[in-house]
This record gives sequence, C-alpha cells and structure tokens, in this order.
Amino acid sequence: MKTFFVVLACLTTSLSLFAEEKVWRILPVGDSITEGGATFANYRAPLLQKMRDARASVRYVGSRQSASPFGPLAHEGYGGKNSRFLLDTVPVQLTKHPADIVLLHACHNHFADQKPTAGILADHEAMIAAFRKINPEIRIYVARPISSGKLPKYSYLPALGDALEKMAKRLHTEKQPVILVDQTTGFDPHADTIADLVHPNARGAEKMAQRWWEALKPLMAP
Repeated sequence: MKTFFVVLACLTTSLSLFAEEKVWRILPVGDSITEGGATFANYRAPLLQKMRDARASVRYVGSRQSASPFGPLAHEGYGGKNSRFLLDTVPVQLTKHPADIVLLHACHNHFADQKPTAGILADHEAMIAAFRKINPEIRIYVARPISSGKLPKYSYLPALGDALEKMAKRLHTEKQPVILVDQTTGFDPHADTIADLVHPNARGAEKMAQRWWEALKPLMAP
C-alpha cells in the first residue's frame, strides 16, 4: 500500500508539471524580411522547426498570418513599412495578441540620404518602452540587421547595427532582457538573398533562423 501511494504521488507531480509546461508566445516584428513573400523566404518557418526539434513549446502570435510548410504562421511583419510605422502599429496589436518574446528586425525601408539611424534607434527604444509597459516581463531580442547589397540605399545599416548594440546593452536588465542578435555577421547579400540583394532566399532565411535560435536556445532548450 505504501508503494502505491508513492507511485501515485510521483504520477500526480509529473502530471502537474506537464500541465504547467510553459508555452512561449513569440511575436515576430518587422518589415517584409519578417513577413516573407511569394518570391523570397523568411526565418519564421525554419526557426519553428528548430524549436520543435528541441521540443520547445512555442506559438507565434500576431494580427497577421502568412503561409508556411506548417500552415499559417502569425506575425507582425509589414512589407514596405519602416520602423515608425511599426512603432505606431505593433504595440496596439501586442495588447490584443499577448507575447512573452519579441523578435525585432526593423531596420529597412529607409534611404541613406535621409540619415535615418537616429530616428530608427529612437523608434526601437520607443517600441521597447511600449512593449514593456504592456508586459513588464517581456523578453526582447533585437536584431543587428542582415547586410544588404542594395547600395547606397542601405549603406546606413552597419552604423545602425553598432548603435543598436549599444542601445541593447544600455536597456538590458536581468528582469527585462533586451538581447542583441547579430544577424549581420556571416550573412552574405550576394549569396543569401534573391536578385534584389535585400530579401533572404532559403539559405539566408536558414541563417537568420539559426541566429535567432542560438539566442533563444538558453531560454527554451530542455
């Protein structure tokens, strides 16, 4: 009889732990590089595969959906839109689609002659502040953006990446993490994008997914 109750207690504990397993809600935020398109790839599906392979319990959230090999996947990616549009749009959607994690890659759709670095940086900081106000425990992963071969339009990206790295270090706290994810290093716009030298091909999307996963793995891997 004593053995029976020991087994029952262990089983009850195991079922309780299973029932309370954390499901991480992930909000991908960005432009067409996040949204994907008919002629180019995006990181969301290969990243989901990596998380599933690691048996991480995850779910993408957001007001928009795009097709994938796994079926429609939610996101907040807006083709052709820039960081100011995302600042004005995404926090409202976060209130409707709560998330634990934000993946933020929001650096394109500006022109170098606009000298946009300061404005994009300010938009990132304002988004982070808005996300934290909605969910004080949210974890934010900010991308140093993928490189682009479309020049001189995107010649501002390297300097912006440096500025985002400093911002992430300044805003990061243990309770409110802001983690820079280096999507620049190792990304070759001549091999990892389609003909426009901006949007990822399948190889580029896989590289992006791997970088996101390397950052997420310490949190999610069993």
